[in-house]
Amino acid sequence: MEPMDASISDTRNMETGKNQGNAAQVESFKSRVDDMFTKVDKLEQKVNEVEQFYLTASKKQLNVSKGSSIVKDKDKERHVASVKKQQQDASRREAAAAKRMQELMRQFGTILRQITQHKWAWPFMQPVDVEGLGLHDYYEVIEKPMDFSTIKNKMEAKDGAGYKNVREICADVRLVFKNAMKYNDERRDVHVMAKTLLGKFEEKWLQLLPKVAEEDKRQEEEEAEAQLDMHLAQEAAHAKMARDISNELYEIDMHLDEVREMIVQKCRKTSTEEKRKLGVALTRLSAEDLSKALEIVAQCNPSFQATAEEVHLDIDAQSESTLWRLKFFVKDALEIQGKSSASMGGNNTATTTNNNHPTTTNNNKRKKEICDAIAKTAKKKNKKLPLD
Repeated sequence: MEPMDASISDTRNMETGKNQGNAAQVESFKSRVDDMFTKVDKLEQKVNEVEQFYLTASKKQLNVSKGSSIVKDKDKERHVASVKKQQQDASRREAAAAKRMQELMRQFGTILRQITQHKWAWPFMQPVDVEGLGLHDYYEVIEKPMDFSTIKNKMEAKDGAGYKNVREICADVRLVFKNAMKYNDERRDVHVMAKTLLGKFEEKWLQLLPKVAEEDKRQEEEEAEAQLDMHLAQEAAHAKMARDISNELYEIDMHLDEVREMIVQKCRKTSTEEKRKLGVALTRLSAEDLSKALEIVAQCNPSFQATAEEVHLDIDAQSESTLWRLKFFVKDALEIQGKSSASMGGNNTATTTNNNHPTTTNNNKRKKEICDAIAKTAKKKNKKLPLD
């Protein structure tokens, strides 16, 4: 093994720049490889992002209304705008919806004025004077006090604390009357006044309700459509990202092939003697390492069946790049085997007679079959291939 070790060592010295004549070329190779590593790291991040998107999308269902014909009949293969444009469209839709809701609130304000101008509305215009009237149990009976002055102030609020939907105002108006009816006995005047005004309010509310329901449905459909558009835009963006990743990976593969061929051209050709020694070295590998060596051959030669029952490895038929990769792998594997053997007292031969280790027996049997096949192939070419 010493001549083979020496040849590999010489080649590695050349590749790491110890050969001063090729130092510049080696540095160029290293720089190109470093660039490719950087690109691969970035591609890995993009791949993780795409995977995370589709993993989340598969678990998350869109909130699409069953009655929305707009969403149901949408052509999902149409052109999908960018995510940024979808966000801009969403902002415009929200602004338009807010403007329509303001108009409904204005119309509701007309109803509210009619109710508050009624001659029986005066008890409900201001918060209940709990202390002044001595109503010590009021807060025990009434959970949420409400009055028309509070509603008016909230309707006019400009700091974002106001009502967002006309149904919120409707609920508070009802609360004003229901609180009065709940706290006061039905025979008392305040109870009767509240019940009467609540009836008048419900009549007027029914007149506005169709417009409110129409707006609710419109907002629901727009929200469902916006969610679908956003999802499709994100899906299109990630699909494009996936295509870009594929193209970049193809370019990296091309660059790797170029670098590999350039390095192979700089390396001297493997001699007949070195091929013979490589064949000998292969027979000294463990079953596991021998399988890995055959996988190296299969990577460069897709037609080679590394896991077949009977393997015929023709050393002479392998490319220079395959031979050099095998040399480096075999040398490292044998060095590790040597260290392992030394740490175990020099005995690293696996037994094949121990019935408690059938896997070891099978691996050694597999190894013997492959080594015999290598030797058989070499003999066909009239080469002597000594086996251990």
